[in-house]
Amino acid sequence: MTKSNAYIPPVDAVMDIFRQLNNIPRPSHHEEKVADFLCDFARKLGLEYRRDENNCVVIRKPASPGHEQAEPVVVLNHMDMVCVGMDDPLTQPIVPYEDNGWMKARGTSLGADNGIGLSMALAVLADDNIVHGPIEVMTTTNEEDGMSGAAGLAEDFLQGRKVINLDSEDYDTITTGAAGAYLQFHRLPATPEKAPGGKRRWFRISIQGGKGGHSGVDINKGRASAVVIAWALLAAIYNEVDVQLADIKVGEANASIASSAEIIVTVPSGEQAEFVKEQEVMLNDWIKEEFGDSDPDMRCTIEKTDARDTILPESAFEALMLCLEQIPQGVVKMSETLKDTVETSNNVGRIFVDGDHIVVTTHTRSFIYDDMEALGKEIANVFKEEGGDSELVMAAPAWQEKQDSDFLNLTSDVFNEVLGWRPRKVAMHFVLEAGYFVRKFPGIEIACIGPRIVEPHSTAERVELSTVADIWQVFVTMLMRMA
Repeated sequence: MTKSNAYIPPVDAVMDIFRQLNNIPRPSHHEEKVADFLCDFARKLGLEYRRDENNCVVIRKPASPGHEQAEPVVVLNHMDMVCVGMDDPLTQPIVPYEDNGWMKARGTSLGADNGIGLSMALAVLADDNIVHGPIEVMTTTNEEDGMSGAAGLAEDFLQGRKVINLDSEDYDTITTGAAGAYLQFHRLPATPEKAPGGKRRWFRISIQGGKGGHSGVDINKGRASAVVIAWALLAAIYNEVDVQLADIKVGEANASIASSAEIIVTVPSGEQAEFVKEQEVMLNDWIKEEFGDSDPDMRCTIEKTDARDTILPESAFEALMLCLEQIPQGVVKMSETLKDTVETSNNVGRIFVDGDHIVVTTHTRSFIYDDMEALGKEIANVFKEEGGDSELVMAAPAWQEKQDSDFLNLTSDVFNEVLGWRPRKVAMHFVLEAGYFVRKFPGIEIACIGPRIVEPHSTAERVELSTVADIWQVFVTMLMRMA
């Protein structure tokens, strides 16, 4: 029960909108349908809106009567999500269900990141009984895979300079800073060749059941990366037998720790084929020993499969193995000033074949931009030395708010008023769009809050429903206080 005298509607309105969002496909780079939904939402309410060429949408709602002179408030969210466990993210809806106080999804990621925050913003637009000053609900695209939406915003897209960002996943904190991100796509030449003849065995190597997770939030939790597992297995085979690589697909999303892999290889029949098959038991024993606590369901299977017409060049296979051996994966450095916080990390999100190339994506993060850029360039140089090239997709700046600002103190005061406790003020190792907004809109201040979301960017993603209700109360009360 809130201690505030603010009018706060039931959280049911938020969850109803969230369920509507979960029927709309919204993977990064394909947000057209959800942008349509937002524009229709504004039109039905008679509200002004603007949509740019990147499908970012801002909806403006006038102040409640008597509060027209209040400073405008920006409510920031992103409309895309990381789609994990979906056969076709462009058509497959999310099927949410409740389990012992949590909302989860059946076999896929839930999209609570950032669908819950967006639903809160839309619920405020739809309820004229909530007291607030002028509101701008700002919803960006491609936050999860390059932040091109935020980076491409026009300088006149926003009027407000006080921003409530509802994209935090840590219920008991105000996120006051975020790491920068350096996302790269590396391409190794790999023009397919005719498969060798003679007596050969073809194998499908599958790695499944990893927890995966957010490559920033979960990078220091000791999770098994399917990239590391796949490299270890391929290295064992590569060093002992005449193996050819026909296809490789590792990972689900650029911003996730890889939880699965599927690889097709061929070796001569006989002892070499038996050697490959024997690696299944040894690899599973190693996975259990090294990652049994963090990833108890991860398993490898090696099964016979049909022959392929083509293979990838041996030079490409060798180059891939050498690159993966040299680039860091996981935590690179812990912060000396932020307790128990990762300062710099790197994650290989995906490996896949695209036409005449093997593509490897790396997501480098750091609170120190120069360190992040240096590590990113070092990784690109590794691929260059092996004949590859690299494309810089995103170089998002880090962001750090002043810990004692009046705006953050107001946010903390509202938590205490509504919930009876004060949140921590924490800088996080995930990446937020805040860095772009601080650069683009001078004088902007940002407070980032949100409900408890666990295992984002994975099929285990879930949100604690009681915390959704609590943050909804905090959010609505903040709007009233700022009015």
